[in-house]
Amino acid sequence: MSTRAAPVVHEPSGTGLSIAFVVDRFGSRFGGAEAYGVALMREFVAAGHRITVFAREYDPACDLRLSFRLIRISRRWPNWIRSWLFARQAARMTHQGFDIVHSHMNGWCGDIEVVHVTPVRYRWRVQAMGRVKRGLSYISPRVQTYLGLEARRVAPQPAHRVVAVSQLIARQLGQAYAMAEPDIPVIPPGVSVEPPVSADQRRQSRQALGLPAQGTLCLLVARNPMRKGLPTVLAALQNLPDDVLLLVVGANAASRDYVARAPESVRMRVHLVSETSRVAPYYQAADLYVHPTLNDSFGMAPLEAMSFGLPVILSPVPWCGFAQYVEADKDALVLSHPERADELAQAIERLRSDAALRERLQAGMRTVLARHAWPEVSRQYLALYADILRERQTLLDQ
Repeated sequence: MSTRAAPVVHEPSGTGLSIAFVVDRFGSRFGGAEAYGVALMREFVAAGHRITVFAREYDPACDLRLSFRLIRISRRWPNWIRSWLFARQAARMTHQGFDIVHSHMNGWCGDIEVVHVTPVRYRWRVQAMGRVKRGLSYISPRVQTYLGLEARRVAPQPAHRVVAVSQLIARQLGQAYAMAEPDIPVIPPGVSVEPPVSADQRRQSRQALGLPAQGTLCLLVARNPMRKGLPTVLAALQNLPDDVLLLVVGANAASRDYVARAPESVRMRVHLVSETSRVAPYYQAADLYVHPTLNDSFGMAPLEAMSFGLPVILSPVPWCGFAQYVEADKDALVLSHPERADELAQAIERLRSDAALRERLQAGMRTVLARHAWPEVSRQYLALYADILRERQTLLDQ
C-alpha cells in the first residue's frame, strides 16, 4: 500500500483532479514517449484537470505551459546513479498533495506507471544472452540498480496500475514478472488528425524549408535515426532512382557521420535536420514515411505520419510495436525484417507507381487514426484514475 498521505478523493468529473506528471524531459522534441506525455497532458488540461510536471528539463519551445517542478540531478554521476537519484527525488516531491501521480519513469512514485520501453528484466532475464554477459549482470551495480527500480515500479499494490503502451510491452512484462497479460492495461499513444495536405501545400512547404521541389521525398523522424533504420534507408536509396530523396529530422552526430560516409550518389540526396519541436512542416513536405526501426516498443512517428496522410513503410513485430495495430498492405506496408533494404526499395517503388495502393492505404489509415484519437486515450486513463481513487477510498474507509 502506498505511504503517500491520503489526498482529498475526487472523481474525474466535477472540479477536476490534481495530477503530478513525472517524466525525464517535457517537450515533444525529445522523442516519442515525451510527445505522448505532452499530448496526454494537453487533453487533461482541456478537461479541467490541474497538472504539475516533474522533470529535469522543460522544453522552452513547448506551447503547453504547465506548473513545473525541476528535478535537479548532477551530470557528474553515471546514468544508473542518476536514474536512482531521479526516482528518489520524484518520490519525495510527489509524496503528497496530488490525487494521482502519473509516471513515465523507472522508480516507485507513480499510481500510474506507464512502460514505454522493453522491460529491464525482460532484457536481462528472459531474452537470449551469452552466459558470461548474463552472469556478469548479477554483480553489475548498473544492471542491479535498473532491475531494482523496475521491480519496485511493477510490484503489485492496491490503488496502483502498470500500463503498457503496446501489446508487445504487455507480453514482455508478463514474461518477465509472471504477470497475467490480460491484467496489464494497454493504452497505445494517440494522435491528432491533421487537415489533408494538397499538392500545392506540399510544394509550398518544401519551398519554405529549402527542400527540392521535385522528386519523391521520403521522411524519417527520430531522436536516434541510427536505431530507427537510417542504414537500411540509405542502402535502399542505392537501388532507387535519383529522384527519390530522404529527409531525416532529428539528425544527431552519429547519423550525420554515417551519411557523410555514404556514396556520393546517396549522400547528395539526403537532407538532414537537427532535433526540433516543430515537426509538422516536414510531414507536410513529404510524400511518404519510412520506419525500418530496429527497436520501437510502439512507434509514434509512423502514427503521426498517418495523421498527415502519408503512406507508411515500417518494420514488423517485434521490432516495431505499432505493426500490431495495422494490417499489412491495407493500412501500411510492413517489411519482413528491418534490415531488408531490398524490400524497402521495392515498397517505395510500389508507392510511387501504384495509385490504387496509395488510395487503399489512405482508407486504411483513417480507420487506424480513429482508434488512436487522443480523446479516446484520455478517456481510458481517466477510467483507470477513477478505479484507483475508488480503491484508495475503500482502503481509507476500512
